[in-house]
Amino acid sequence: MSAHAILQQYWGYSAFRPLQEDIIDAVLAHHDTLALLPTGGGKSICFQVPALMREGVCIVISPLIALMKDQVEQLKKRGIPAVAIYSGMSAREIDFHLDNCVYGNVKFLYVSPERLKTELFLERARRMMIGLLAVDEAHCISQWGYDFRPPYLQISDFRAEIPDVNVVALTATATAVVKQDIQDKLNFRRSRVFQKSFARANLSYSAFYEEDKDRRLLKTLEGVPGTAVVYVRSRKRTRLIAKKLQAKGISADYYHAGLTTEERAARQDAWIQDKTRVIVATNAFGMGIDKPNVRLVVHVDLPDTLEAYYQEAGRAGRDEKKAYAVVLYDQNDLDTLEKRIEISFPSAEFIRGVYQNIANYLKVAVGSSYLSSYNFDLTDFSDTYQLNPISVYHAIKRLAEEGLLQLNENFFQASTVHIKVEYQELYKFKIANAALDPLLSNLLRVYGGELYVNFVTISESQLAQLLQTSVNDVIKKLKNLHEREIVTYQPRKDRPQLVFMTPRHNAQQLPLTEKKLKEKKQQYAEKVQAVIHYVAHPVRCRTQLLLAYFGENYPVDCEVCDHCLRRKKQKRKKLPVSDEIELRQQITKYLGKNPTPPDVLFQKLAGQEEGLVLSVVKEMLDQGDLYYNQQGCLAVS
Repeated sequence: MSAHAILQQYWGYSAFRPLQEDIIDAVLAHHDTLALLPTGGGKSICFQVPALMREGVCIVISPLIALMKDQVEQLKKRGIPAVAIYSGMSAREIDFHLDNCVYGNVKFLYVSPERLKTELFLERARRMMIGLLAVDEAHCISQWGYDFRPPYLQISDFRAEIPDVNVVALTATATAVVKQDIQDKLNFRRSRVFQKSFARANLSYSAFYEEDKDRRLLKTLEGVPGTAVVYVRSRKRTRLIAKKLQAKGISADYYHAGLTTEERAARQDAWIQDKTRVIVATNAFGMGIDKPNVRLVVHVDLPDTLEAYYQEAGRAGRDEKKAYAVVLYDQNDLDTLEKRIEISFPSAEFIRGVYQNIANYLKVAVGSSYLSSYNFDLTDFSDTYQLNPISVYHAIKRLAEEGLLQLNENFFQASTVHIKVEYQELYKFKIANAALDPLLSNLLRVYGGELYVNFVTISESQLAQLLQTSVNDVIKKLKNLHEREIVTYQPRKDRPQLVFMTPRHNAQQLPLTEKKLKEKKQQYAEKVQAVIHYVAHPVRCRTQLLLAYFGENYPVDCEVCDHCLRRKKQKRKKLPVSDEIELRQQITKYLGKNPTPPDVLFQKLAGQEEGLVLSVVKEMLDQGDLYYNQQGCLAVS
């Protein structure tokens, strides 16, 4: 089938979005391909379509369990066989899925990068027919990116196992340095790079200095009808702001990783179905959600990086209709962001202590627990060892960056069942065990023969209703059947999961150095300063500011951000020609010696009316007399 026929059959689209077809053609031509498409730009189709055109399994490497599970479910709904393997699954379930990839009809296998170096995976991969290797969230491979994951560095070793298979790497955000690093770390051959402009013509960016954020948020929501997301940093603030909006008659709810699985699912579904207008959330919300008609994204608290901001803001206007991304900030936000640089990087000694305490808390022996997953309550852990929860959280983040631990806060794994015995053996067992017969019969009635050939997601509460018994009774009987090796039963998990990404180390021998932490801290500080530069810049087009950060030259103003709109509204007062010439000469003379940020220039020219200076600077930029250098300073051409 052609790419267009596959797109029509499985997705129902008659045409590709810009760049998608070019990327697919490059992949099919056996090029190693890097695709940079904005959030909502349709990255997954760029590897899913060519994979369906080829024989064999497409192995997809992804860092986030939630993303893997979401894409697998989306593929299954389209009738495309796909599975995901991640920490927290039973050894039997992992073994079963890998066997299906070797002998069955599985088309897409989603794995986390650390899985690539396990002997079990490598042994099965050598027996698979692999048609394509896809690397999602590819910026994670670069130490210069905002979300570096050391296990991603193992992908190049895995490529050596499949030398004839090309790779397609995909991400929404990458600077010029990160783009090159991705290609180097993945050992690109016959390289092709495709990048859709980071500009979003339909998205209006704004950043407002605001002391009374509640008032401004309410005013913004009243001015922009339609669905909205409000991002904050703390779980407590999600609840408080949602209640304030409700009190003003706005349909709002809150969302964070601390809610139960049922609460998260219900609130997310109500928002997706437009039953709830505004969702107030931490950054746990939004990943993998494809809601095209979001009209407004407001950041009431500042994100740590422009990469994170671009992705979160980019959830607005995916239908390509007019939408708004607004930041509300005050001086306290700027100060807090800078203070977070120190808080986020505890000493190596403290990090080692946290690692040792975690091992004690979970009773993990040295050399054990490789890729093992544990329920982990950060608050209880911090209380047990009398530690500051915020410091503990950042210590775990640093351990994650070193590839030692991984904390999956927004985790849910539904219960699954697989019948291990043949039909005749099960029939004999049911006759000999009358007390378990009703449960087995209802399992087969509800979930069918698929139970014999695959792990099937089940609901204990649904079975309990059918059997007119308690959920606990159903769970007890399923565990009994598991112990007697009639079924494999994997109970649901919905608590935060802490995963040991390596066999447990002796804490004093952790590969941590003060030098490495200092380098990471400096890199983080530069990203924080980029956020501050973006929100506090007094004049430059917001789209230009964002795109300059990602290394893209955008020569025209977007005409829809707060700065561009303000300039449109300003009616320039006519200066006498001689005064304008003198002002131009002042600007040229000063900038000729010192390329300067705009706010510093305005302070230098404090005797002039700001609106007039803005107009003259804008005119000089348009005429090419001035330009912005790589540091975001105004300079003479």
